[in-house]
Amino acid sequence: MTVHVGRDPTLPLWRAAVLLRVLTLLFALGVIVYHLDEYRRPWLALVMGGVMTVWTVVVSVRYLRPAEKLLAFTVVDLAVCCAVMTSSRLILTPPQLHGEPVPLITTVWVTGVVAAGAVAAGPVAGGVFGGVVAAFNFGVRGYVDTDLTRDLMLLVGVGFVLGLAASSSRRSAARLATALRTEAATAERERLARSIHDSVLQVLAHVRRRGGELGGDAAELAKLAGEQEVALRALVSSAPASTESGAADLGARLKILETGRVSVSVPATPVPLPAATANELTSAVREALTNVDKHAGASAKAWVLLEDLGSDIVVSVRDDGVGIAPGRVAEAEREGRMGIARSLRGRVAELGGSVTLETTPGEGVEWELRVPRSR
Repeated sequence: MTVHVGRDPTLPLWRAAVLLRVLTLLFALGVIVYHLDEYRRPWLALVMGGVMTVWTVVVSVRYLRPAEKLLAFTVVDLAVCCAVMTSSRLILTPPQLHGEPVPLITTVWVTGVVAAGAVAAGPVAGGVFGGVVAAFNFGVRGYVDTDLTRDLMLLVGVGFVLGLAASSSRRSAARLATALRTEAATAERERLARSIHDSVLQVLAHVRRRGGELGGDAAELAKLAGEQEVALRALVSSAPASTESGAADLGARLKILETGRVSVSVPATPVPLPAATANELTSAVREALTNVDKHAGASAKAWVLLEDLGSDIVVSVRDDGVGIAPGRVAEAEREGRMGIARSLRGRVAELGGSVTLETTPGEGVEWELRVPRSR
């Protein structure tokens, strides 16, 4: 199944940044026309108005087609805006620069580059762009006062907030894309698991059961069929995480292990665990069921029970086979046969949990695997 991720999540913000640039350009051109006769160099004011117009067209075309690596272009945009701001020292008269309330040639047009830097690279870049624009504002004016300091705070604050919005949009889009891919993969895995369970696994289980009953050469085929059945169940139970946070439903994974000889009971609601924890517990249960198949007897049945106790997760694996003689597990460990110790106790211990064994000869075996929900 193919998941189409959709458009750039920051595209609406880029459109807003372009609209801001156009509106502030119109305001700046109006200010130039209004003060044209008062400037020291009116012709240069008209030239800068033309530069701002052309550059607005350039950045609008570029920003309406955003790409991942756009920060370099926004830095160039910042340089152009600061250069046009600096030209105010040649256009405005000294009284206009230092005393009279005449705005710089760019007026609020430069706020557009702060928005672009924030959308392109996040809150830190937005704050830095705002700080640079404010610094040039101080430098061109040649003094610091309350009004200019207010502009600094507004530019830095707006850049930081817009950057947060852009970063949040990207993170949300990434989480959504991950969730969609995971959902698609999980649905496909479940479909395959149902198909395998209804066909291949049932055939293998039948071959294993009949081969064991017939004995002789058929018993060898039964053993091979049993091994392939276990391998297939391991494959279909290794489903990917079911949420974007990396959680997996342990109940769904254990349910796939159900066969004619194995009954699996899980809660009606999902039992979410970290994917690594779910993998280890599923592997431990699979190993316990393998031991049932190998040692409990041909007619033995097994039951798996999953309990969600809130702070702890408990999985019980019980069979009605021949049981284990007292001291047999310890003896197997001393002899170097570490299958049970390593696959059950070892796996669960790494999860911070514990394993309890209860068995009586002739009355089966019960393993209880208990792990904390979080370590």
